Amino acid sequence: MRLLHTAKVNVESFPSPETPYIPDYAILSHRWGDEEVSLQMIQETPEPEGLRDREGYKKILKCCEQAASVGFEYIWVDTCCIDKTNNVELTEALNSMFHWYRESQVCYAYLSDVPSNEDPRAENSQFCKSKWFTRGWTLQELLSPLYVIFFGQDWKEIGTKATQRMAWASKRETAKIEDQAYCLMGLFGVNMPMIYGEGENAFQRLQLEIMKTSDDQSIFAWSGRSDKEGRGLLAISPREFQFYIRILHDK
Repeated sequence: MRLLHTAKVNVESFPSPETPYIPDYAILSHRWGDEEVSLQMIQETPEPEGLRDREGYKKILKCCEQAASVGFEYIWVDTCCIDKTNNVELTEALNSMFHWYRESQVCYAYLSDVPSNEDPRAENSQFCKSKWFTRGWTLQELLSPLYVIFFGQDWKEIGTKATQRMAWASKRETAKIEDQAYCLMGLFGVNMPMIYGEGENAFQRLQLEIMKTSDDQSIFAWSGRSDKEGRGLLAISPREFQFYIRILHDK
């Protein structure tokens, strides 16, 4: 695992002969933009021309600054801590992602499209409309860490997380309908075959697998469409959990 040193802004690998354990770290959750910084760019010496003008690098520096201010020596950022030119490493990283977020001391969720001075509890707030909440694969970045802090576009804190897992999935989008179920398997600790082409049945199977391993009654906390009334206990899509989304503002 690679981590970024918050003071030196260089990448180090762990565990290593010198440090046979992974130190405490903060982790960044964000949406990628057009000027992200790769591992190769961070490692390049001398520093590439124009690097400090890139929005992606400014984001890394702000994350380092925030983490260092509360005592963290290291952070993990997906753009520059993974060698995406190495397919083997990339596959391993994708399979380890949930664990890395879970093991972090804190996750900083950077919402670049949200002003920091607004109340996230307000009706129609930009916080609730943020595109960060619409992406299927960022869901684990919200749910797997034990502690998540939300930051607005100027890196001022706007709140922390608190909600039930299925509700957070309700407004997220995936390219394939089956991925609405498949991208939740790790979050609920279940395994099942992936059968592309089965459509909404994938989400039904997911719920059945969850019921085998959990007695959490929130799996039934959904509100179905009127044309589907009487179809049973299971929802046909994460969208049917939208009614139960709640954002707690903790400041």
